Amino acid sequence: MKGAFGKDRVCGVAAAETAREMKAQVRLGLGKTRTLELRLDYLRNAQEREAFLSWLSRQRARAILIATFRRREGGGLFRGSREEQIATLAQAARSGCQWCDVEIETARGLARGELRRALSPAKVMASYHNFRETPRNLGGIVKQLERAGGHALKIAAHCRSVSDSARVCELARKRRNVVAIPMGEFGLAGRVVALGMGSALAYGAVDQTTAPSQLSVDAMLDLYRAETITRLTRVYGVIGNPIGHSLSPLLHNTAFHARRFEAVFVPFLVHDLREFLSAMKKFGVRGLSVTIPHKESILRHLDGCDPLATRIGAVNTVVVRGGGRLYGYNTDYVGVLRSLERRMRLAGSRVLLFGAGGAARAAAFALSQAGSVVCVCARRPERARALARAAGGQAVARGDLRREFFDAIVNSTPVGMYPHGGSPLQSAELNCRMVMDMVYRPRETELLQLARRKGIETISGVEMFLAQGFAQYEIWTGERAPESAMRRAVVSALAREEKSRARRA
Repeated sequence: MKGAFGKDRVCGVAAAETAREMKAQVRLGLGKTRTLELRLDYLRNAQEREAFLSWLSRQRARAILIATFRRREGGGLFRGSREEQIATLAQAARSGCQWCDVEIETARGLARGELRRALSPAKVMASYHNFRETPRNLGGIVKQLERAGGHALKIAAHCRSVSDSARVCELARKRRNVVAIPMGEFGLAGRVVALGMGSALAYGAVDQTTAPSQLSVDAMLDLYRAETITRLTRVYGVIGNPIGHSLSPLLHNTAFHARRFEAVFVPFLVHDLREFLSAMKKFGVRGLSVTIPHKESILRHLDGCDPLATRIGAVNTVVVRGGGRLYGYNTDYVGVLRSLERRMRLAGSRVLLFGAGGAARAAAFALSQAGSVVCVCARRPERARALARAAGGQAVARGDLRREFFDAIVNSTPVGMYPHGGSPLQSAELNCRMVMDMVYRPRETELLQLARRKGIETISGVEMFLAQGFAQYEIWTGERAPESAMRRAVVSALAREEKSRARRA
């Protein structure tokens, strides 16, 4: 089936209202991949479709072109009849499209073989789209699509869990002629990993997205290097809620590429930890980075744990060992130490941790071990007191911060994270020599800006993010992390993001 769609398994999606814009997207898309889907239903009227297909017929493009002209009934934009739809697709076939994607709502009303005859010489991809849920009876839907007589089958379904995403992807493992597309935030990782499970294609937007959580063709090719994914590719990922902000995929995919390590790193949105840990086996996950809010709760699901991580009571790194056994580590500990000890003497220092979650626990034990006096302040005072007791430190009430002085203040809450912004502390509460923010996106948070205006030295969360990531990579692979390449990738991405925001402001 891979051969039927050419050597490029990432299909760029071109979708625009006018023929002129569509042509531009085709040219742009062909510079990235030689497989393109042309969403003809996005063209705003028959005149634009006619102009575009007339242009296409003159191009003789050396590419695999898939024509899609989906009616409203099947989740598309075209409001006309089935007869008009098939006539337009037939015109696309005559204009050079080797494939026509026809949704099941159209196909089920036709006699077997009728679609193939009507759209010849193009081949038919019979497709099913469900933008509400992942049906339980996916096998029955596959049978319906097979009865339509297509040369290939495509199933795209909205996922409400990682388990849904795994069920969609597994269809491709069982049949060679299936394109599997899990949609929605829960399906994001599956869109990439599906290629390794046997999906004939994965889709990426050339410009505008046409389905929930559809990645860009650039992300598919450059970030995830999806074209290189095979059944032998090892899968790693980051789990959290939310997860869209994470730069961990960039960090670790850069490292894998630099070391030529055959692996891919993807983000998993996880609400229910138990459900995810069961579903991840179907994806063949070999290791995990764990972020908010699962760093503490994952402990009870592990088969073993590094003694330091057990003492901390939080895990941010998981290795999947033989038999699917899960073993946990904490590299946040390393990240905190490396970030602070380069800038200040920790022994005898007085450090305030603002927050009492999993990241704060790692920081508390790291600082205590280094000889610091650890103080903890949190939104929930009982959690601050519990962490202070565990680390041999002291709890500090929020109301006392204006009168207290610290050598350093460390924000271990997510407040300030892009895109929400904000500062967890007020300027008058920053009575210290140094402020460190564990939030790394943006590099200079509002908290760090407040500190800088008061003449206080600052440490960006990027330093901790990189240090803990280097340690994670080495735990998973047993190899030294390519630190320079990882740092360049993350710093460059953050700088581009900041310039983009500045232009929009």
